[in-house]
Amino acid sequence: MSTVSFHETNKLTAEHYAALLKRSEADLSDFTKKVGPIIEAVRTEGDAALVRFGRDFDGAKPLTAETLKVSEAEFDAAFDSVDADVIEAIRYGIGNIRSFHEEQKPEPMWLKEIQPGAYAGDRYTPIKSVALYVPRGKGAFPSVTMMTAVPAVVAGVPDLAIFTPPTEDGGVDAATLVAARIAGVETVYKCGGAQAVAAAAYGTETVKRALKIVGPGSPWVVAAKRLLAGVIDPGLPAGPSEAIIFADDTVPGGLAALDVLIEAEHGPDSSAYLVTHSRRVAEEALAALPGHWANMTEQRVAFSKAVLCGDNGGIVLTSSLEESYRFINDYAPEHLQLLSTAPFEHLGHITEAAEILMGPHTPVAIGNFALGPNAVLPTSKGASTYGPLSVHDFVKCSSVGYVTKPAYPTMAKHAGVLARYEGFSSHENAVSKIRDQYLD
Repeated sequence: MSTVSFHETNKLTAEHYAALLKRSEADLSDFTKKVGPIIEAVRTEGDAALVRFGRDFDGAKPLTAETLKVSEAEFDAAFDSVDADVIEAIRYGIGNIRSFHEEQKPEPMWLKEIQPGAYAGDRYTPIKSVALYVPRGKGAFPSVTMMTAVPAVVAGVPDLAIFTPPTEDGGVDAATLVAARIAGVETVYKCGGAQAVAAAAYGTETVKRALKIVGPGSPWVVAAKRLLAGVIDPGLPAGPSEAIIFADDTVPGGLAALDVLIEAEHGPDSSAYLVTHSRRVAEEALAALPGHWANMTEQRVAFSKAVLCGDNGGIVLTSSLEESYRFINDYAPEHLQLLSTAPFEHLGHITEAAEILMGPHTPVAIGNFALGPNAVLPTSKGASTYGPLSVHDFVKCSSVGYVTKPAYPTMAKHAGVLARYEGFSSHENAVSKIRDQYLD
């Protein structure tokens, strides 16, 4: 049996500590070289390239240019093929996600009287077109459809399209189509990976070009987003899954082991750590992992072992609570669970995490599927500067200003002084006596 990686921080060198903070997509140079030709093929060949890559990369032999876009009949058939309890769970999750994001939605416009008679504020309008990327390489993810589509619909984006890899029979995961329709998105394209990012950026005969693309993906997708950042807005950095389960001495180690497997099972390129200052918790977790693996599918066992027994996961035993906080903030995780019976005692010490789920009854699984806050989150230390996907990612802000006649003279005086200091004569003229002549 593979050995779970076990790290004691008081025994780590600075180099080893830094290595624990790295993610699988830290170096994308190899992927960048490989996605370049894919992007160029889509740009120049359009649908033909998408069909070829769908067949070669996804095994979708029946895929044709005519079937790249999901038909209404395929949507209808999806509802017939998905179990009723799955549809109910999707509706439940979407209801909570919609309620959460409706609270997030900013007012269309606000104005404040900055000085008597002078007003300034913001006006929000939806982005005209956004591509929603839903991965499928290591499983089906209707939850990602829910998390990307709902805030986009709430924001009022008029042109939305989902991009997701085709199945081997040339179709799309049925639950993904169910989630799309319930969320309010009826345009779905059967393409994934770097080719999907390129199609969204350039458009093809079938695919409409988008202004922005959001959603998590493999290093192939992340590399393509970076290469095409000058063509399409790549959104927040969302790569392979990562999580830290912080556990204090108030919880069973077996519970911590159960939860550290959640994100570890996504794939071998994920990252997952149990961080604790309690040796009891660490040892109980180690002892419990084999029993948890016995209740998982073979594929997910293989994925989670690759993570927890590799370089991007395992157990981190710290020497104190403060050292646990420091590791978490240094890591800046995508998902953070504060596994404690008193999680609010720890919350104030955490500043660098995209999602913070608190207490024994709030595992990452609930956050991913049912609670409401968005589970599309920045990875690879993106939490240091980004937050979760939100309604704000689907709107743009215009500042608004309005100066009345009584307020103008004072504003003009001060603007003119600074314009003269900076050497901008036209700026100065625009608020000088020259303007007064026209206004009079």
